[in-house]
Amino acid sequence: MHIRDWPATERPREKLLARGAGALSDAELLALFLGSGLPGRDAIATARELLAAHGPLRALLERPPTELRRLPGLGPARACTLTAALELSRRVLHAELERGAALSDPQAAGRYFSQRLRGLPHEVFAALFLDTRHRVLAFEELFQGTLDGAEVHPREVVRRALGHNAAAVIVAHNHPSGNPEPSAADRAVTARLKQALALVDLRLLDHFVIGDGPPVSLAARGWV
Repeated sequence: MHIRDWPATERPREKLLARGAGALSDAELLALFLGSGLPGRDAIATARELLAAHGPLRALLERPPTELRRLPGLGPARACTLTAALELSRRVLHAELERGAALSDPQAAGRYFSQRLRGLPHEVFAALFLDTRHRVLAFEELFQGTLDGAEVHPREVVRRALGHNAAAVIVAHNHPSGNPEPSAADRAVTARLKQALALVDLRLLDHFVIGDGPPVSLAARGWV
């Protein structure tokens, strides 16, 4: 059965208009970009096959367009559309933090770090520097490592924070393995960094670990 023959409440476009984009499954969202499916299959069936063979959704969309274009049901035009959509979402989130609005939602920082650090092949330690009203002053990637880790120097974080005239700092690093569970070393670095920043009257608000799934907040676990 073609999508146009489905009940109106089950068609992806109509469902999105009636209930919002959050009501759609990954396959339904992807189908909206595809527009049509492979011969003999509608767009949603094609999207489900793509996710089953090359997913989950994040893994699929993080492929470079040169790889996406070779997947069944895509091609150059759709690969470019999907890549552009992902970049748009990154820029919207970046603009949200750059336009001077205060970070009233702590998880907004976690989402921002996820966009910047997730999927990198090596570990990167980064920081957001904030003013007294928790508005973003700057984002910096401070340390890079191998597949297994990055050496973090609290003195350098303090130096960069003072250089931006920051009042508070949020830090994050990614786990290339995809497992976002904080290690004992992550907790030790957090404690050292918090102490170093406190010596110059700066606050460490949170430390996020980025892997597969939602970012893990050490502050939420009481470790900051």
